[in-house]
Amino acid sequence: QVQLVESGGGLVQPGGSLRLSCAASKNFFTIYGMGWYRQVPGKQRELVARITSGGSTNYADSVKGRFTISRENAKNTVYLQMSSLKPEDTAVYYCNYLNGATFPLLSWGLGTQVTVSS
Repeated sequence: QVQLVESGGGLVQPGGSLRLSCAASKNFFTIYGMGWYRQVPGKQRELVARITSGGSTNYADSVKGRFTISRENAKNTVYLQMSSLKPEDTAVYYCNYLNGATFPLLSWGLGTQVTVSS
């Protein structure tokens, strides 16, 4: 069973930066894309960034220009570098392999909480 473990969240002031990590127990990066999702209470989980198996990246309009997704194959890890953070970025962030363009492939991990507040 493949496990995904998110880390790197925390409390940060508006305008600050954080780097999230997603460690995968098995590396399927050349087969499946990977995505970072976020969820706030009462709302649907949304895909904010993805990296395809070929290495192309896409972002939700709400984070474009501020977030960067990348991966390190040797460490079976995908990152989400977040800059110029806003209070509306506050959410629990999750990663997952992608089944197609946007659908998650696996069961969800625990996620990592990001809180942007002064």
